[in-house]
Amino acid sequence: MRSTPPSPGPWWRADRHADRRPKLLARRRIVQAIRRLFEAWDFVEVDTPVLQVSGGNEPHLHAFETVLEDTAGRPAGTLQLHTSPEFTMKKLLAAGEERIFTLAHVFRNREATTLHHPEFTMLEWYRTHEPYAVLIDDCAALLAATAAAGCDRLTWRGHDVPVTAGIERLTVHEAFERHLGIDLFAVEERPAFAEAAGRAGIRVAADDGWSDIFSRAMVEIEPKLGLERPTALVEYPIREAALARPSAADPRVAERFELYCCGVELANAFGELTDPHEQRRRFEADMALKERTYGRRPAIDEDFLAALHHMPPASGIALGFDRLVMLATGARHVDEVLWAPVGRPAVKT
Repeated sequence: MRSTPPSPGPWWRADRHADRRPKLLARRRIVQAIRRLFEAWDFVEVDTPVLQVSGGNEPHLHAFETVLEDTAGRPAGTLQLHTSPEFTMKKLLAAGEERIFTLAHVFRNREATTLHHPEFTMLEWYRTHEPYAVLIDDCAALLAATAAAGCDRLTWRGHDVPVTAGIERLTVHEAFERHLGIDLFAVEERPAFAEAAGRAGIRVAADDGWSDIFSRAMVEIEPKLGLERPTALVEYPIREAALARPSAADPRVAERFELYCCGVELANAFGELTDPHEQRRRFEADMALKERTYGRRPAIDEDFLAALHHMPPASGIALGFDRLVMLATGARHVDEVLWAPVGRPAVKT
């Protein structure tokens, strides 16, 4: 399905809607195919509340905030719109659910680009007592379901990948060596990493920490991933573990992978961390970084940490559904595959 330049004017104009409608109908078919797939796998679809004590604790994600009022209209606390349904879904695992998925609307501030929208749809699913590598097979099956829905190619900015080409598995260490000539295991200290990055042509600021340099390097690597077939970038450095547990085979890396197609990140998967003490330590470190960087320190969801005490071993993945539809339909902008894009408020000058 080829993309055409969007018609001018608001999305609800009949002519503009007519331009977008084939992609929207493809979106509907993909949703139906995904639900059939998870039903065949004996998954339970769940709903998650948007309002949370903590919208998420990743240092570079920004949640929308709102004020909770009591019946008299008095402020009764601050809540956030979730950036992911992850915390709620893990609480459901602690409650006894074993295989769950959701197509959730999530919200992220400071994100409005060709590939980003402040409100978007996330497909997230969890398997208890199963290794995280199984999720790569899940992704292959999900791409096959997309093809069965009538979208057998993934295209983006001149790249064209068959949906059913199979998924390449590439470690982060291999990607750094292949595309930048950097041995990640040899640059575990910040000065060595900064020097290696500089030799690779990556600009490093004086106040960049190890993770900042890693992020700058990934900006160079990501457009080169998944160009011939989808790529699962596996075994992230333990410093970039986020909510993933360390690998039993190599403590230097985490049980984490990201799925790339046409140079675009589609999904992020973890062998889930269930140690509440280690999770608190990571949250505190991330929130300290957020406070230094952005001057804000969001709350930590204590109820989530309490639930981790009861959560079984699990693997989970979050996939940007709108991006998948974009690539499957050849859309040029995420707005083309949203039934009703978020309106932009007038800016006062």
